[in-house]
Amino acid sequence: MLLMTQEDGDLDSLVRKRIRALRVAQGWSLEELAGRARLSQSSLSRIENGRRRLALDQLVTLARALDTTLDQLVETADEDVITSPMIDSAHGLMRWPVKGDPGMTVVRQRMTQPPPENPARMRAHPGREWLVVLSGTAVLMLGHRRFRVETHQAAEFPTMMPHAIGTAGGPCEILGIFDRDARRGHQREGGEPEARDRAE
Repeated sequence: MLLMTQEDGDLDSLVRKRIRALRVAQGWSLEELAGRARLSQSSLSRIENGRRRLALDQLVTLARALDTTLDQLVETADEDVITSPMIDSAHGLMRWPVKGDPGMTVVRQRMTQPPPENPARMRAHPGREWLVVLSGTAVLMLGHRRFRVETHQAAEFPTMMPHAIGTAGGPCEILGIFDRDARRGHQREGGEPEARDRAE
């Protein structure tokens, strides 16, 4: 069964380049990937070089051997590459949805207050968060532990741990990344992530 026809030339070429790029990124020779995909080395070479038609069963096998999915192997980049933030003036936030997973959100925020040190005043909910400090120094409280996160440093933590984020000394700017569960947890607890530390 053929996946692509002549009209799909651009996608056909993209998939072939992607197969080769993924193989090279793994440090595998043609022989190694052919062995993993149960193809002959010459068949794989012809697939990569465009001298053999791409069949669905071969692409499924190659995707598995390359530790990816068929959807990722044949996906196109027709959607917009550049996105603009949604501005939330009430909370002093800029927010970008993550296209690959609509449940994830990226939030840029200027913080001016230190975090609460009492775990009773911290949040806890399912999910996972990541933050990158763009400027200044942030303080991340995880239960009774206190972490200083300097400019250009990042932190990642499960949000089931009581947590709070604030600033050390002067204002700081952070990018926070919230997975689907963390985002829901913050919304249930009163609006946007870390809204209590809104910019002045």
